[in-house]
Amino acid sequence: MTEKYQSREQRRKAMEEERSTKNGTKKKSSKKGIFKKIFLSALIIGIVGLLTGIGTFAYYVQSTPPLDETLLKVPVPSKVYGMDGELAAEIGGHEAREYVDADDIPDLVKDAFLATEDVRFYEHNGVDYRRLAGAVLANVTRGFGSEGGSTITQQLVKLSFLSTDKTLKRKAQEFYLAYQLESRFTKDEILEMYLNRIYFSNYAYGISNAANNYYGKTLDELELHEAAMLAGLPQSPNSYNPVTNPENAEKRRNIVLSLMVKHGKITQEEADEAKATPVDSTLSDDVEKTNYSNKYNAFIDRVIEEISDQLGDVDPQADGLEIYTTLDVNAQEEVEYILSDESGIPHLDNEDYQAGIALIDTQSGEIRAIGGGRNHMKTGTNYATDIKVQPASAIKPILDYAPAIEYLDWSTYHQINDEPYKYSSGTELNNWDNKHKGYLSMRQHLADSRNIPALKALQEVGLDRARDFAVQLGIPLEEEINEAYAIGGFTNGVSPLQMAGAYSSFGSGGVYTEPFAVTKVVFQDGTSVNLNKESEVVMKDSTAFMITDMLKTSVRSGLATAANVPGLNIAGKSGTTNFAEDTINEYGIPNGGVPSSWFAGYTPTYTATVWTGFRRTGEENYLRPIDGVNQDQYLSRIIFKQLMEKISTTSEDKADFPVPNSVVRVPIEKGSNPPLKASEFTPSEQITNEYFVKGTEPTEVSKEYDKLPTPSGFTAEYDEEANVINLNWKYPEDRMEGVTFNISVAVNEGSPQPLTETKDLGLVVESPDPGATFKFELIAVQDENNENRSDAASQTVTIPEAAEEEDESIIPEIPTPPGDGEEPPGDGEEPPGDGEEPPGDGEEPPGDGEEPPGDGEEPPGDGEEPPGDGDGDGDGEETDGTNTQSNTNRNGQGQRGSNNDSEDNDD
Repeated sequence: MTEKYQSREQRRKAMEEERSTKNGTKKKSSKKGIFKKIFLSALIIGIVGLLTGIGTFAYYVQSTPPLDETLLKVPVPSKVYGMDGELAAEIGGHEAREYVDADDIPDLVKDAFLATEDVRFYEHNGVDYRRLAGAVLANVTRGFGSEGGSTITQQLVKLSFLSTDKTLKRKAQEFYLAYQLESRFTKDEILEMYLNRIYFSNYAYGISNAANNYYGKTLDELELHEAAMLAGLPQSPNSYNPVTNPENAEKRRNIVLSLMVKHGKITQEEADEAKATPVDSTLSDDVEKTNYSNKYNAFIDRVIEEISDQLGDVDPQADGLEIYTTLDVNAQEEVEYILSDESGIPHLDNEDYQAGIALIDTQSGEIRAIGGGRNHMKTGTNYATDIKVQPASAIKPILDYAPAIEYLDWSTYHQINDEPYKYSSGTELNNWDNKHKGYLSMRQHLADSRNIPALKALQEVGLDRARDFAVQLGIPLEEEINEAYAIGGFTNGVSPLQMAGAYSSFGSGGVYTEPFAVTKVVFQDGTSVNLNKESEVVMKDSTAFMITDMLKTSVRSGLATAANVPGLNIAGKSGTTNFAEDTINEYGIPNGGVPSSWFAGYTPTYTATVWTGFRRTGEENYLRPIDGVNQDQYLSRIIFKQLMEKISTTSEDKADFPVPNSVVRVPIEKGSNPPLKASEFTPSEQITNEYFVKGTEPTEVSKEYDKLPTPSGFTAEYDEEANVINLNWKYPEDRMEGVTFNISVAVNEGSPQPLTETKDLGLVVESPDPGATFKFELIAVQDENNENRSDAASQTVTIPEAAEEEDESIIPEIPTPPGDGEEPPGDGEEPPGDGEEPPGDGEEPPGDGEEPPGDGEEPPGDGEEPPGDGDGDGDGEETDGTNTQSNTNRNGQGQRGSNNDSEDNDD
């Protein structure tokens, strides 16, 4: 049994082991099958992908332009077309650069470029796959085109043959041409062509021109820090230009020096020494552009800058481009003429004096003309686009008042107290005239360029909101600004072109478009790229319009009247920068002398900003104080005016700014705070028409000039013994000031005739005609507004018949005030008639209706309507004359002086 059992157990175990072995074999076979399938699938996909890639690559390279060796060394000029599509200029060609052989390029210069642009240049065959892999990873994580991996060979190919499109097709063509280039030329030849081809900003093409342009040196004279600065420029020439952007240039130069250390080209000590040298310390005193001239060169400056910034490796001087621009040839020629000595403008006779002009289309932001400066080709700076100057008071509409309207709904009438005031830091702030004007409207403060109200507006809005608003308008501001920015105390400043862009947003109803000069670029292969700028709504149309309306006041009646052009609707603002106290002391600058002045203005068609002044300090470098002879500080306004006169020739140019539905115009009574609507009796000179954001306008009407109350207690009594008529009345004491009483009389139901004017509360009418009936009417009239009259009070009195009655009814004469009875009431300024015909004795008629009775010195009333018989025809009707006299003592009425007191009259 045991043996059987054992054999049975052994047999069972053997069977289990066999079964287990078979199952294991099946599992292994199953896993191998899956891996095999994955491998085969991947292989197939790879083969398909490879074949597809090869096919795509082959397809792309079919349209690759030929490797024309002449294009590598012989630059092809580009054509520039104006806004009308006509050829305006050609730029570039052989004259744009000085070619230098590879043997004449020092190793220091080569090392700087190789360490920065292509450290494995001598190791690869046109494409650096290690660098390419890093670029691919960046493109996957940050999007295609986010980082390039191009070698110097590839860059030369792009500069010479291809467009700047970041597409797979262009990349494939670039690879193909790079391999071809490497097969035909040596490494030194390729490096030579590259260094002679690249753009260094400031019209410098090629390494030799760049060295001479920036440092006035040949290549073998360059120092380490200078070679590093030049090597850092090609990545973004204008951004790293040491003349216009020294801070950026220094950072970029230091990166190059660090790369040279990393790749063993220089030591750390050498790099540190070079980094310690300020980037602009060895720049040429007069950085000159290359010795060639382009027509409209200041505008071409901007064209090249835009293409370089937006299209990277494109070289307008050598790539044979067709460049379509916004250039207005006529406006450009006018700008260049204005900046010349032939223009008649009193430019200063000082080599350091400069001016820059930026002219753009108000609605589209298209640049129409650029005035780069006086003797532009002899300088390295475009004074319309390159300079960064404090904007002074020209910033007030942008940073102070527009945000107050946008965020706080201020009206153009908003009252601000111009009073002694300090910054939050405790520093005292003054106005330009060291005076204070008290409460006035925002409109008036802006027109008179008051500093204190501007600061108060900025403080009300808040620095952050004001900053963000200005940045939307293209004003370059730091993350943190301070209160001095309210009056233009910027750290870095702005250019005239940037100011023009900001101001144009007011004229376009709140839409900002970054100013641009290039609309389209067509490459030699026929491809093109559109460079039009997109517009953006940056403020409410109510804000834009209300700022515009206030700036129109500034030009028409404020400090900017020198820029006004009759017939044009111009809105604008001036600004004047100031010297630091130590500069005044060092150079002996006279009181009132300033370094520069601004004017920024616009119509619905054009926006222009003009800057004039000095960028260098010196004993004679200042705009002279304003007096009866010197107009230095008005030059920016004078230039603006002449330019606008010449270019604004159509009816569209002379149109006014449209009023949006978001504002309402309200007649406001001056001095009311909060604002009150003017009443129907408010004097016209006390009314100002102001704009309010719809829904915020005042509804309450001022009662300051309510309709005058009717005189009360009016009596007319005949005193038979004295033979006079006594007129008396009452009037509220608090309404007496500024009120005159007009009295008229009708005799025997005739037509009423003016009798006299008085400020008293009574009147004596002497020697009335016996038997006549007199109807007197009394009206109170406001001195400041003759339209504000009370209702009439009237009284009638009949004089008893005389014993021997005459037929004629006599109109009483003009009243004689208390005194000698010789001078009639009046203003004491204009005699009636010629003074030769006094009131008669009953034998002479009262003249011809033009010469009132009197003594020839004082007119009655207004001097225009003498008393008479009512028809003024001089028909010979006789009167015996009566006298009137102010009743200064009767009935105990309080009197305010006789009616011949000329100081109380407002005639």
